[in-house]
Amino acid sequence: MSTRLNMAAVQPAAFKAMYELVKYLDTTQLSPIHKELIKIRASQLNGCAYCINMHTRDAKKLGETEQRIYLLNAWRETELYTPEERALLALTEETTLIANGGLSDATYNKSVELLGETYTAQAIMAVVAINAWNRISISTHKALD
Repeated sequence: MSTRLNMAAVQPAAFKAMYELVKYLDTTQLSPIHKELIKIRASQLNGCAYCINMHTRDAKKLGETEQRIYLLNAWRETELYTPEERALLALTEETTLIANGGLSDATYNKSVELLGETYTAQAIMAVVAINAWNRISISTHKALD
């Protein structure tokens, strides 16, 4: 698969706008591990090898264990994730797979109950951001580093 256009070079203003969203997410209450779990899980669902590779490395640098990374696509079948992480992962999946009905009331309510409205809103924005990055990377055949 050959690499296609370089979005940063061809559309620098759009790419800058995407980075502004990343900068905003850096100011939120979202923990670094939560952000990486969101990024990895959405990237798994979207099949974005570039982003899976990048964010698993980033998670490991933050101290995330290989076991939890390996089991992330089967998170419902293990007790390795906290209730808060489970709420974030469900929110990530339902928001990423929006064509399957979107974010359900049950998942939304559980997230707000465990994390609060502000944290839930910030998590939704993190999911939106990684889904956009996945689409850019997949559409342009971004090569692995």
